Amino acid sequence: MHETTLLLIEVGALLLAMSLLGRLALLLGISPIPFYLVLGLAFGEGGLVELDASAEFFQAGAEIGVILLLALLGLEYTAAELFGSLKSARTAGIVDALFNALPGAAMALLLGWGPVAAVALAGVTWVSSSGVIAKLLRDLGRLSNRETPAILAVLVIEDLAMAFYLPVLSAIVIGVSLLQGAIAVAVAVGVVAVILYVALRHGHVVSRLFPADQYEPLLLGVLGLTMLVAGVAAEVGVSAAVGAFLVGIALSGRVAENASTVLTPLRDLFAAIFFVFFGLTTDSTALVSVLLPALALAIVTIITKLVTGAYAARRAGVGTLGQWRAGLSLAPRGEFSIVIAGLAVGAGVAPELAPLATAYVLITILAGTFLARLPDVSWFRAAVLRKRRTGAAA
Repeated sequence: MHETTLLLIEVGALLLAMSLLGRLALLLGISPIPFYLVLGLAFGEGGLVELDASAEFFQAGAEIGVILLLALLGLEYTAAELFGSLKSARTAGIVDALFNALPGAAMALLLGWGPVAAVALAGVTWVSSSGVIAKLLRDLGRLSNRETPAILAVLVIEDLAMAFYLPVLSAIVIGVSLLQGAIAVAVAVGVVAVILYVALRHGHVVSRLFPADQYEPLLLGVLGLTMLVAGVAAEVGVSAAVGAFLVGIALSGRVAENASTVLTPLRDLFAAIFFVFFGLTTDSTALVSVLLPALALAIVTIITKLVTGAYAARRAGVGTLGQWRAGLSLAPRGEFSIVIAGLAVGAGVAPELAPLATAYVLITILAGTFLARLPDVSWFRAAVLRKRRTGAAA
């Protein structure tokens, strides 16, 4: 069979299956993310049938999915709102790093993998998944909630911190010189500073580049700029997601409003592809041996994310239920955790780190998808309110 024909068959079959599973998730009243992950596992390495022809298509689609998720999330907020949230969340960002990186480092040392693996696993457990959380917030209708800016501030701080962390990790695992590592960090930080400056000071000029009421050139222009900036950011060691998010922040007025409208269907398509691709690239047979340490690590770091998310929301003046929503929403880890593990294993550091990171990410995504809904359940809300009244009375 011709390769292009096989590609069409595989992609078509997976998209159809995704549609059916998405409909099932809607009927059950839950997020479709777990279904997409399981679908990917079923047809990935070690699954029922391994799909090869569509691998590159889904890889590219997955990268576009994360970019669009963050770009449209950025369109929901102004540059002033972002800057204010970042300033108020600085302390929360430090708490987040300490509470969530240390368990990963401790686990690596307990397993006898050494200090370099400890630095890598610390990054795996530290950074939440911007892509997963962006979709969760949208699926649960929380984009306009009071705690959402605090969640976004923590995510942006984590992604910006990767501009420092990834070059440093590369220097450690690959043996790059301190000078080369310092240059990589300086370039990455410089690019972020330029993008932030343009978004904060000249966002109105960027918006004028696009015709607000002409949907075809608006779609092509905003999508092109978003992917261009994301690509440049990734090239210099900054998260592509951060670049896309800041493009969304820079746009304003009718341009931002209509861009959100025309990009939403593309985001829905490629975001779903992102989660399927994650499952496709996971060797399900390698997960069994590391399931227990991954589960233990997931339980500990879901709790530490709950603490740090609640702390960030409380500092922003959010109420008790909003603090719970913020903490539980930050539980999923994702794309960065896999990149970090791949970088370490590729350099010959603790081969077991890759399946452990994969199992850990899958557990946190699956658990986080359901835990994020808890604050909306009637019995949970009643319990929180009752405890708050009891505390106030005491």
